[in-house]
Amino acid sequence: MEDDSPAEPVGVVEDDRLRLIFTCCQPVLSMDARVALTLRMIGGLTVAEIARAFLVQERTMGQRISRAKAKIKAAGVPFRMPEHDDVQERVAGVLAVLYLIFNEGYFASGEDVDPIRRDLTDEAIRLARLVRRLLPAGTPEDAEATGLLALMLLTQARADARLSADGELIRLDEQDRGSWNQDLIHEGIALLDGALETNGRNIAGLGRYRLLAAINAVHVSAQRAQDTDWGRIVALYTAFERIDPSPIVRLNRAIAISEYDSPDVALALIEPLGGELGGHHAFQTTRAELPRLTGRRQEARAAYDRAIELAVNPAELALLTRRRHELADTTNNDGGTS
Repeated sequence: MEDDSPAEPVGVVEDDRLRLIFTCCQPVLSMDARVALTLRMIGGLTVAEIARAFLVQERTMGQRISRAKAKIKAAGVPFRMPEHDDVQERVAGVLAVLYLIFNEGYFASGEDVDPIRRDLTDEAIRLARLVRRLLPAGTPEDAEATGLLALMLLTQARADARLSADGELIRLDEQDRGSWNQDLIHEGIALLDGALETNGRNIAGLGRYRLLAAINAVHVSAQRAQDTDWGRIVALYTAFERIDPSPIVRLNRAIAISEYDSPDVALALIEPLGGELGGHHAFQTTRAELPRLTGRRQEARAAYDRAIELAVNPAELALLTRRRHELADTTNNDGGTS
């Protein structure tokens, strides 16, 4: 039997999953609410995973998602296929959704899952490519979509070097750079189209995803870890902080400053962030690594202990545990206590 009836119209977005993401990113909601709701309904992330991405408690995120559903119902927002005018209006939310899906895949926070979820990173990259095709070339939206794709490619290029044979996370400065995917690196850098320059006006005009991609491009362009141009990375993070002065951005800028200037300077910069990031594993890890470099072992051990309590990724947990044990062994050899 054959069905000659015409297919249902799908609007301007042909891919089923991407169309659902655009449909779910309702402008009637705040940006955070539409991204969280879309991640839950379409992205397949759990409430706990979404909460960790937003640096809030799981209960708080659950309430946000419930309120978002209720607001859509109360406003009587129709469920319809996105049209041409909807694409540019909703693309910022869609890019945020794809960015967080990729991040969850690259550094998984869910329970009983692999440390790296290739299913999520590969799908995020596929959908980011499709988003670029929907946008008029030369527009700010196209620039950000291109930046996000470049960011994903440059990050994914290092995926094979991030885990040891026994499943431990490998730090960036200890990775085998020869195993990085050069095809992805070349494609990602080509997409940036001059965004690597940190002097002049162009850096000030870059959006969040192009800035993050440029930071990653500096890392993958260094033949050795000690060749990394930390001055350029600090400049890029400084530009990023102007458009997003969030605690996590300020933390990452401080980490770059620790490499460019000194750990003591970085420590002074991160201490005010404790109130907002005290329950975040990345903050506690930084509070362990920086004192470690300056010989403040007792302070470092306490921060490692807290970071281990907060870690949910098994590969990171293995790394933190080893770093903590190494510090204890060194202290004992010096006559101290563990």
